[in-house]
This record gives sequence, C-alpha cells and structure tokens, in this order.
Amino acid sequence: MVDHTVKSFDSEISQLRGLIAEMGGLAELAIRESIDALTRHDAELARKVVAADARLDALEAEVDRLAVRTIALRAPMADDLRDVIAALKISGVIERIGDYAKNIAKRVDELEGRSKVEPITLVPAMAEIAQGMVRDVLNAYGSRDAMLAVEVIRRDEKLDQFYNTLFRSLLTHMMENPATISSAAQLLFVARNLERIGDHATNVAEMVYYAATGEYCSERDAKDAPREAMI
Repeated sequence: MVDHTVKSFDSEISQLRGLIAEMGGLAELAIRESIDALTRHDAELARKVVAADARLDALEAEVDRLAVRTIALRAPMADDLRDVIAALKISGVIERIGDYAKNIAKRVDELEGRSKVEPITLVPAMAEIAQGMVRDVLNAYGSRDAMLAVEVIRRDEKLDQFYNTLFRSLLTHMMENPATISSAAQLLFVARNLERIGDHATNVAEMVYYAATGEYCSERDAKDAPREAMI
C-alpha cells in the first residue's frame, strides 16, 4: 500500500482491511463449524454458529461507518476510492456468506435419520470447496492479488458441478427411499446454501480484481480468457 501524505488515511485503509480480514475469518469458521454440526448432529455447535453471526453483523456495520466517514472526510480518488468502495461492498457480501452458514446450522435440528441419507457424505467435500474459495478470495483481497481472484472465479464452476451432482444424487435417493424425503430435502437446502456461498465468493473476487486493476473481470471473462491475458 502506497503511503499517503495524510497518515490518518493510511490508518483508516488499514483498519478497513483488518475488519474485512476479521469478517472473512469468522465467515470461514462459520462454514466449517456449521458443516461439522450437520455431519455430527451437534445441536450445541449449531447454536454457537447461529449466535456468532451477530458479530459478523456488528463488523459489517463498523465497516459501513468507517467507509462512509473516510469517503466524506478524505474524498479519496482512483485506487484509494476503489479500495474503500471494495471494502464497503465486500463486507456486505461476507455478511451474507455468514448468513448462509447460519442457515446451514439451523438445519441441524431439522435433520432426522441423517445416517440413512447416504448423499450427506458428499456435503463436507462440497463445503471444503466453498470454504477454500472464501479463504483464498480474502487472501487475494489482503494482498491485492488479481490472479488469485481470477482463480477463485474459475473455481466456482467446479462448485456448481458438485452442486448439480449432489442435487441429482439427493433426488434419486428420495425416489428410492421415500421415508427420507424430509431429511433429504433439508440437505438440498444445505447444498444450495453452499452453492450460494461460492457465488458470493466469486462476487468478492470480481471486486478484488477491479480494486487491484481498475478493470472488470466477470466469470465468463475468467473462464474464456487465456491465463497470460489476465496478468
């Protein structure tokens, strides 16, 4: 980060980045713990995930206040403005990722006879992809790494394919085992939440790419463009 004449501006930018990093860490933890609670049917851990979401909400509000104050007092331009706007937008997306993890945790009490729903064994692997996307996109944000952001965007296709596979597997399971329809339907919601987490990580990656380069990179751009063209 380039030093500015007004040192307090550097401090505010660093503070914004620190808040985003903290939010990202909490969101990643919420994903991991919600899946652990689901697979172990740990109601206490699920309640912990739900309760912890309040901290993410508070951090988002803090980012909003600091970003608005920075824009109002410093009137940042060019790279600086992109940094502040990116932090403002990314905080909202991370808060939504936390909400999806909370939604997964809320499904724990709804799952009955989970051991009879064989496709549940696929959920942790799907969650690992989603969690990795969140982790890597926050690393890309912290280091202004445009290429890592592109890799996260590309990875969303793999998560979508995993979701489609799990979706078909659950539908087949429900048709063959009508008694498990209720539990399988809950897992469909879980899979959908994980797929949406990947979509939101992709959104963050697009913002990171823009903040770092001043150019836009959509999911189609990341998929179609040669790797060397994205550097």
